[in-house]
Amino acid sequence: MSPRLIGKVALITGASAGIGQACARLLAQEGARLVLTARRQDRLDQLKQEAEKLGTQAVTVVGDAREEDTAIQTVEAATRSFGKIDILINNTGVGNYKNLIDTSAEEYDDMMDTNVRSTFLFTRHAVPLMLKQKEGLVLMISSMAGIYGFGGEAVYCATKFAQVGFAQALDKELRTQGIKVGVICPGGVKTEFALGRGRTEESVRQSDMLDPEDVAGAVLLACTQSPGSRIIEIQMRTMAEALA
Repeated sequence: MSPRLIGKVALITGASAGIGQACARLLAQEGARLVLTARRQDRLDQLKQEAEKLGTQAVTVVGDAREEDTAIQTVEAATRSFGKIDILINNTGVGNYKNLIDTSAEEYDDMMDTNVRSTFLFTRHAVPLMLKQKEGLVLMISSMAGIYGFGGEAVYCATKFAQVGFAQALDKELRTQGIKVGVICPGGVKTEFALGRGRTEESVRQSDMLDPEDVAGAVLLACTQSPGSRIIEIQMRTMAEALA
């Protein structure tokens, strides 16, 4: 089977680890040209090299996804290098598993800015380009914590519910202009996410959680959907989940 994303340009936030890294690798295998942003230059450089070995191209922008300048610079890099953005994957995220009374205002701000503000900023600056193209796909990597609440995760759940609502509203706002908007809601995933904030390397390693590649597969499904259809929401849970 020939690569399915040849000619497409995908911008991925939080690309240096976990789900973002897995998405970058899978989309590159399918021929997509990549625009990658995260805070770790060495990891972005490695992904760029991997993409080039696969015969595609990648550009990288180092920066904090919570800052508007990072979003502006990344969209400009995409425009300068490739002239368009076909796919935006809002993947940047952070968690902090604490009861409400143990959560500080600073921790609240960190989760809201990382999970919600970054999603707004990159979407805000990528969508004008998609409007000119009269097509595009915007995906939010939310969570099952954006579908229903979990004790000890109230603020995290609030940020993920916000991403789901943002996606639902933008689907209605942008669909008539050729832009698809969807949200991917996985359960727990084996990543660096929340290490030291309620998770440990051992607990993640010993868990039956999803692998980042599982989520990347769902992202690829959304990226290769037929022109006349739209995937609004994908919910994912591990096969090892208890039945009761």
